[in-house]
Amino acid sequence: MTTLPLMPKATAVWLIEKTALSFEQIAAFCGMHPLEVQAIADGEVAQGIVGYDPVANHQLAIEEIRRCEATPTARLKIMATNNPVRRRSKGARYTPVAKRHDRPDGIAFLLRNYPQLSEQQIVKLLGTTKDTIAKVRDKQHWNTPNIKPRDPVTVGLCSQTDLNAAVADANARLEREGAEIPMPALDIADSDFSAE
Repeated sequence: MTTLPLMPKATAVWLIEKTALSFEQIAAFCGMHPLEVQAIADGEVAQGIVGYDPVANHQLAIEEIRRCEATPTARLKIMATNNPVRRRSKGARYTPVAKRHDRPDGIAFLLRNYPQLSEQQIVKLLGTTKDTIAKVRDKQHWNTPNIKPRDPVTVGLCSQTDLNAAVADANARLEREGAEIPMPALDIADSDFSAE
């Protein structure tokens, strides 16, 4: 899988203006058709787009450009990025106002189906507080009669990968401590038994 440069059209504009690369080389690097690159060079397309320097932004080395200028059949290779995009790790997770009423439902679901999760893990997953978790657990929450355990992933409060990672961490912690991993509680309403 070939990765494209950041802002391919602006990168193509810069390569057209500042290098002696062929249209085919620029098109292959930017993921464009050679005729589109030619149209950019002719000024028919991408008028007003400011060129984006891939050398200054550590996507290409100047030596790579020189190598491809010398050999018309050579293809540009994008530099490997050494600092991947990092996810935000500090601070509370923002939950949109429209989804805040779903938080107690998500808390109830996690408490019922994943009892191995610590309060701190639930706080990080759902962006809630320990006080709210305790109130939902002890049925002291102001909206207790209306709380229905719902999967926080389907409600949109967290991603499935985050939930899986938290459950895996909790299971690993229990294994280290020598405790048994609890099975999720099975509700009679959730089961699909037919009386025959």
